[in-house]
Amino acid sequence: METWHILFNKLIELLDAQTTWPGIFLKTLMVLAVTFTVWVIIKKVLSVVAKRLEKFSLFDINDELFIIIRKSIRYFLILIAGTYLIRMFGLTFIKNPFHALLIILIAAPIKDFFIITLTYLERSIAQKTDTKVDNIIFDLLNKFSGVIVYAFAIILALDILGINVMPFIAGAGILGVAVGFAAKDTLSNLIAGVLLIIDRPFEIGDRIEVWSAPAGSSTWGDVIDIGLRATKIKTTDNIVIIIPNNEIMTRDIVNYTIISSKIRVRINIGIAYESNLETAKAAIIRVAEAVNWVAKNPAPKVVVRNFGESSVDLQLRVWINDARKRMDTISYITDNVKAEFDKTGVEIPYPKRNITIIQKNI
Repeated sequence: METWHILFNKLIELLDAQTTWPGIFLKTLMVLAVTFTVWVIIKKVLSVVAKRLEKFSLFDINDELFIIIRKSIRYFLILIAGTYLIRMFGLTFIKNPFHALLIILIAAPIKDFFIITLTYLERSIAQKTDTKVDNIIFDLLNKFSGVIVYAFAIILALDILGINVMPFIAGAGILGVAVGFAAKDTLSNLIAGVLLIIDRPFEIGDRIEVWSAPAGSSTWGDVIDIGLRATKIKTTDNIVIIIPNNEIMTRDIVNYTIISSKIRVRINIGIAYESNLETAKAAIIRVAEAVNWVAKNPAPKVVVRNFGESSVDLQLRVWINDARKRMDTISYITDNVKAEFDKTGVEIPYPKRNITIIQKNI
């Protein structure tokens, strides 16, 4: 017992000996040993906790999450042990570079934590919605989160090193203004793209009017892609039109399917004044009711719009269950109304001129 007491007193003397190399060496070994022991214990505890949390859906990505936690704790222990050893050896000149380096290293697990959080939110929110716009937003956040975290870490590291970062920030601001003026159209499209994603005047799959379609081609189509710079629309002629987002934001957007795919179609039909109005209305209704995609409720309706110079102008109003059949509806009903009018004796008017020739004898 007395021998252990003597050894313990010798150990205390070595630890108290601030200026002797044996004491410093022994302290260094003890710091490293304690740090390593704490790290092993924490690692074991985290492994046990990770296995216990596997049954909870909230921690379905626990492998990546606990890797980040272990990495963060490892850097924290290195920070504590390294700071103590720097003070013990009096190496104050490497204190700030050491802390700056650790800040850069810690940025990696912080970035990974943000990405895992966004991935979890994407699985919980974006994949449960019909729209693909949420996926675009999360993709942008995933791309820019790392840049933001590392930029902030670098600024903090430079500040710890005693480097004035304000000139760099000011220079970056001036450079940003110059780049903004040089690429104002591109930035305008990018901002418009973000506004489109937030405002959602249309989504992928919606059918909208296309005002910039080539002359003589279809003037509407389906949205197939919403990018940051431009939106792609495939018309019913199978032509893909790429429209800059800034141009879209400055125009009225006609969306046929934003609320429902059911829309009302109006078809103008003229009959001669000599024709029976009720017979013509009944013929038009029969044709409309024969179309299988025309809704039964509300029922097709014919109204008198105007008395023209040579015709009574009627308008058929029908609801169709699929907005994409709008042109098919107009074409089918127009063709068959002509045949039905021929059967029932309803005349379709056309301009007439009566020419009277008066001959005078001189």
